[in-house]
Amino acid sequence: MKILIIDDERAIRNSMKEILSDEGYEVECAEDGASGLEAALKERCDVIFCDIKMPGMDGTELLGRLKEEGVEAPIIMISGHGDIETAVECIKKGAFDFIQKPLDLNRILISVKNATDKASLMTQTRILKKKVYGQKMVGESPAILKVREIIEKVAHTDARVLITGANGTGKELVARELHERSPRSAMPYIEVNCAAIPSELIESELFGHEKGSFTSAIKQHKGKFEQAEGGTLFLDEIGDMSLSAQAKVLRVLQEKKLSRVGSDKDINVDVRVIAATNKDLREEIAAGRFREDLFHRLSVIVISVPSLDERKSDIPLLVNYFIEQISTEGGLPAKKISPEALELLQEKTWTGNIRELRNVVERLLILGGNPLSAQDVRDYVL
Repeated sequence: MKILIIDDERAIRNSMKEILSDEGYEVECAEDGASGLEAALKERCDVIFCDIKMPGMDGTELLGRLKEEGVEAPIIMISGHGDIETAVECIKKGAFDFIQKPLDLNRILISVKNATDKASLMTQTRILKKKVYGQKMVGESPAILKVREIIEKVAHTDARVLITGANGTGKELVARELHERSPRSAMPYIEVNCAAIPSELIESELFGHEKGSFTSAIKQHKGKFEQAEGGTLFLDEIGDMSLSAQAKVLRVLQEKKLSRVGSDKDINVDVRVIAATNKDLREEIAAGRFREDLFHRLSVIVISVPSLDERKSDIPLLVNYFIEQISTEGGLPAKKISPEALELLQEKTWTGNIRELRNVVERLLILGGNPLSAQDVRDYVL
């Protein structure tokens, strides 16, 4: 485990290095903010100690630069007696902790342990996210590049987004990307499949309910809007939502408040709503199945996700991505695939889109040879 100490006082650098080296840590030192920034960006550190008062680039400025550059290591500020207010301000700006001079051996070691525990937890969280959310957007076709361009422009805002596209095109990946790139990324991301929830339960699921509000309501329940507080709520297949639930969603979007089923009390909510549908909502509006005012509230930005048949040039990239992903997660041997096999896959019509392609790749990995051949595609796919 590597620790970087940034302090202009040689005595402090040396004493901290001695203490931490004796505990088995690999320690590097920097004598000012500029060299500290260079060291932190050059090689990954697990923990950074940073003095607040230094000539040139001080600790507060250095903290900001490290955060801007995406350094994830916990940063512990070293403060003198007159620096406490500044140290507290640094905590607000993202520092993990601060220790006060004169330095105490036990305090240093406790800070390091807490920081490394946090770093370990963050690593585990990233791994779990990859397992839970799995796929990523893959492709270089003009159609998918256009989607990426819109995401880049919209993600940092709070604008509501309506994602359209056929089943299996990856609408949920677009929603996830919007959340991950937004200022809300550290807050909850809650998904709701409106088509999978019975119409009589959708309001309770979205807005929550009070104990005793209906027969099976044995305790108070917070709905998805409250669970997503400060973050993003993804309403998938919103075209299947009942009209009564649509009316309540519209109220939340307009007033930023809701009331649980069985309660008249208003609860303020701060949630960014992203919706998706495989239906033509204008046709649903004409048929009286979807509220036009809700449609206009949801569709500030519309992102149309292309079908796989509209981006067949991405199939080789997608196939190789799925081979690697399925092999890693499923314990299957990683296999090569011949150019002829890829050509056949590009010629196929993909009614099930990306989801169908992934299933086909998994089938080929299980049943096909190595490398996967055109004959394997003919035998197990076409």
